[in-house]
Amino acid sequence: MQVVHDVTFGVPAAGTTALLGRNGAGKTTTLRAVLGLTAATGRVTLAGIALHALPTHARIGHGIGYVPEDRGVFAALTVAENLRLAAPEATGADYDRVYALFPDLATRSRQLAGTLSGGQQQMVALGRVLLRDNRILLVDEPTKGLAPRVVTEVAQVLARVAETVPILLVEQNLAVVRRLAHRAVALANGTVAWQGDPGDLADDTDLAHSLLGVA
Repeated sequence: MQVVHDVTFGVPAAGTTALLGRNGAGKTTTLRAVLGLTAATGRVTLAGIALHALPTHARIGHGIGYVPEDRGVFAALTVAENLRLAAPEATGADYDRVYALFPDLATRSRQLAGTLSGGQQQMVALGRVLLRDNRILLVDEPTKGLAPRVVTEVAQVLARVAETVPILLVEQNLAVVRRLAHRAVALANGTVAWQGDPGDLADDTDLAHSLLGVA
């Protein structure tokens, strides 16, 4: 079954690009295709390097960081173990950088990840990726199901990260998109239906309803 087709867009070397669309439009499938987790034809390039013929681990080795929608934390491991497993080569300076972004992780380093709140688990998922050197981050629905306070905290971290590392962000919260994204790509029926300034999309209620199903 072909979920997406003729999807072509670029991600600038800095800032956040939002990938938008209704449920089932192909957003997560597109992220997984970029990472090589979903079979796809076509080309994927990063900084001029062709990645489409490479397996997932090699694409990650070229600097793609991925935060999945389900966060993917290991519930039976501690916060520290989750971080260490994701980046065994990380240095003390790397941990200091992550703990500066998420101070709560430092105080909960010995706590089992399965006992954390959804927001805290999202911090672990982001922290694991940020321990590594990334050339781009693929982040899938990072604020889904989170309390407003935590949404704000996650958005602040992503804004800081995007100053130095480009982010391709799947996000349904238009307020978050408007705050973070410099550019937006909207999918419909598995293909690119619109590209432009996310503020323009948020301000056009008819267009937003047509593409995203929101009022």
